[in-house]
Amino acid sequence: MSETAAFAPGLPDRVMKKAQLRLLPFLLIAYLIAIVDRINISFAAETMNKDLGFTATVYGFAGGIFFISYALLEVPSNMAMMRFGTRLWVTRIMIS
Repeated sequence: MSETAAFAPGLPDRVMKKAQLRLLPFLLIAYLIAIVDRINISFAAETMNKDLGFTATVYGFAGGIFFISYALLEVPSNMAMMRFGTRLWVTRIMIS
């Protein structure tokens, strides 16, 4: 039994409940924004494909390449953020 549990029974449960009440609404909003972003890409595809002369296959390939490269570059980006600090790294992202 840990010292914290001996002095304050139920503390881990209270901490988890408080964290859930604070984090879950934020994560839900972030998830909804990500979904809306993906939906906007599909709305833009209709006119963009016509204007650029893309077929559905070309558009799908380009979208796949974009998301694969985005996912692959997340790890080095997070490593750089740990080295330079969150404030500086997010500022760099917003500027670029």
